[in-house]
Amino acid sequence: MAAFLQRAEMLDPIVPPPAVTPTLAVVAGGLASPVHVTAPVGDDRLFIVEKGGVIEVVDGGAVLGTPFLDISSKVINSGERGMLSMAFHPDYAANGRFFVYYSSPEIPAECGGPATCDHTSVVAEYAVSGDPNVASTTEKVILEVGQPYSNHNGGQIAFGPDGMLYIGFGDGGSGNDPQNNGQDPSNFLGSIVRIDVDGAAPYVVPADNPVIAGAKPGTFAYGLRNPWRFSFDGETVFIGDVGQGEIEEIDALPLDEAAGANFGWRRFEGTSCTGLGSCATSGLTFPVLEYDHGDGCSVSGGVVYRGDAIPQMDGHYFYADYCSSWIKSFRLVGGSATEVTDWTSTLGNVASIVSFGTDSAGNVYIVSIGGTVYRIDGS
Repeated sequence: MAAFLQRAEMLDPIVPPPAVTPTLAVVAGGLASPVHVTAPVGDDRLFIVEKGGVIEVVDGGAVLGTPFLDISSKVINSGERGMLSMAFHPDYAANGRFFVYYSSPEIPAECGGPATCDHTSVVAEYAVSGDPNVASTTEKVILEVGQPYSNHNGGQIAFGPDGMLYIGFGDGGSGNDPQNNGQDPSNFLGSIVRIDVDGAAPYVVPADNPVIAGAKPGTFAYGLRNPWRFSFDGETVFIGDVGQGEIEEIDALPLDEAAGANFGWRRFEGTSCTGLGSCATSGLTFPVLEYDHGDGCSVSGGVVYRGDAIPQMDGHYFYADYCSSWIKSFRLVGGSATEVTDWTSTLGNVASIVSFGTDSAGNVYIVSIGGTVYRIDGS
């Protein structure tokens, strides 16, 4: 035992990695209303979604001269409507499939005409062409949802760790959810939808989707006002749900707990009862973090940092507010938001942040709809 202790004393002590000062680097500028950034697994390129219906490619530190995809002729680009996100199939390197979410002027038959619906939210599949930097324009429509108003479209699509495609829809718009869509799972409005795009066309409802009374098949969770951005970190889902007039919220929980969850809107805005329904809390899932409109007006979630450049940021979920210029983060520990950190004094003020994204190496990017995409680097 003495010999063992002597050897142990000779070992170098465990020294934590040195703190690294984070900085912002401009990745692309002069863009036309960028709203989303992402990358395929194992790919060094970056793909930027512009609200007008164009996807740009950043390769080798520069935006390529030819867009990856241009479907601007199909897209309404006005207010909260536009092409809002894209998602690469987990096996994109082999099958070349990707998906986009956009606002279309076409009105689905289920709406009965423009008096009932303002536009349609479309989730469609595309594929890369023979040129890896250019997509084919052949479209396969996966899902269409009629939107009664022009706002609260949601707009995030992302593949989960289970290989299923998740889609976020807002409550349909106007104010205070006049149709009570948030608490009506019989339609997709105010919900996150989970579908399998690898089965029969156009999609298959997974057999292990949660059973929600009266829900439209495919509904995964509901009670959301406008889940503009959500993301996954391993088996955990983070949802930035834009508030009404008082509270912005971030929900974060394991996927198995999110399945079938009711996040409370329109009965609750964050943890505050709205008076638009029962104030009973039983069966509701509440946010891990909320802030009032003294600190902003529209939450922009959010991704978890898993890059190698800045060790002290590992595990931090980054978020911002569209109406403010701050950048903050927290760690999720035991179901609670801890180590809430304001990075603004370090990174600087960034106006009109609409989205965060990651590349295949786990680096975090910040999207300003003013036309610039930044990467968080370490100096």
